[in-house]
Amino acid sequence: MALLSFLGAIRQVTGSCYLIETHGGARVLLDCGMHQGRREEEQGNRAAFAFDPKTLDAVVVSHAHIDHSGLLPKLVAAGYRGPIHATTATAQLLELMLLDSASIQEKDAEWENRWRARLNKPPIKPLYTRVDSERMLQQRQPHAYGETFEAAPGISVTLFDAGHILGSAIVQVDVVDYGRPRRLVFSGDLGNHTSPLMHSPTPLHEADVVLMESTYGDRDHRDHEATVEELAEVLQQAHRDGGNVLMPSFAVGRTQDLIYYLGQLYQQGRVPQQAVFLDSPMAISANAIYGRFREQLELGGHADDRSLRLEKWLPILKTTPTPEESMTINRFKSGAVIIAGSGMCTGGRILHHFKHNLWREECHVIIPGFQARGTLGRAIVDGAKTVKLLHQRIAVNARIHTLGGFSAHAGQTQLIEWVGNFQPKPELYLVHGELEKMLILQRTLADRLGLQANIPEPGDRIAL
Repeated sequence: MALLSFLGAIRQVTGSCYLIETHGGARVLLDCGMHQGRREEEQGNRAAFAFDPKTLDAVVVSHAHIDHSGLLPKLVAAGYRGPIHATTATAQLLELMLLDSASIQEKDAEWENRWRARLNKPPIKPLYTRVDSERMLQQRQPHAYGETFEAAPGISVTLFDAGHILGSAIVQVDVVDYGRPRRLVFSGDLGNHTSPLMHSPTPLHEADVVLMESTYGDRDHRDHEATVEELAEVLQQAHRDGGNVLMPSFAVGRTQDLIYYLGQLYQQGRVPQQAVFLDSPMAISANAIYGRFREQLELGGHADDRSLRLEKWLPILKTTPTPEESMTINRFKSGAVIIAGSGMCTGGRILHHFKHNLWREECHVIIPGFQARGTLGRAIVDGAKTVKLLHQRIAVNARIHTLGGFSAHAGQTQLIEWVGNFQPKPELYLVHGELEKMLILQRTLADRLGLQANIPEPGDRIAL
């Protein structure tokens, strides 16, 4: 019989990875994500895979975010030579994300080895290199939404719009083993219905087994319109205070949403700042990819307006791709909105902007997305008075605002509605969430739908 192994994003949010195996020997991997957050969790990225990469027939990637795709170059470096299936948009975003990730791995190893050399410790190798990422990119196989393809003998896959980011997919896997058909549906990351750019997640109706994300399984998001109003209020307050507004943001997905909302407020005359800086080379490149796939975007009521362009929508937007251009932002002591990565504040240019602004009482920080445990962003959200960044201890005097309504993940009610579409009730497993949030969602699903959800442990293996 076919087996499913739970290898990653189990009782935690990052490191998404699941393995399907049939009695006939077919093996398909769903996602190959990187662990992010606490140092001990990130160390898991260096552990050997729980399977032999050479024996895989195929890999299917739900979307391009690093916690779902970030170990693909390592997989290829370990000997995987088969296809990497994804939507066409995800295939393009993978190039952007994983070449950048490889550069980070190489720089991190170089920095670590300088420290190790002083302590007479042996050097370490990067988790993977740009060469590994470039080789991995040659193995991509793009697909359209709704297209069914054979991933391995007896295993066919269809990708549906998950509404999370551009190209994100719900993965439907149909397995025939011993002549018996079984259907597995992996939600990937389900989007928030209120996104101005993404369509709502595709409702599916038939499955034997469902893996559903539970990032926000404990609560619904704040009302969308109220969140936009809060953003406008923060902009006005920062203007009155004479400080800057900092927004740590994921380069793919969240940044494009934020630019849309800022443009909406600008069109209403409600952005008093003189400039909005997009200080993220990856986000600037992602914008271009989003532009190539306009037909897949909702565009918040402007879907038919093909004349809608950034220069008209948000004329005060300034992009700063080079380090030199980025450093010029430091001259702005007020009147600037600064969007920069990384989204969880674990690296990137946002750290330099924190260095110049986080200690200033007149400045404001808007946290628009999920912050994993162990990250700098989570420490700031949890109320840390000081934080360590760029080898310095910095006071957190700026005002911190968490705008949960901008999340790209479905809230609790949206998750329940999505899984409630399946009839008859499937065997349900909660993944991609912190345990306490999974437990709340588990109880709520039982109360509202009479559906018993399972919470697997890392390494669990079930028969389909």
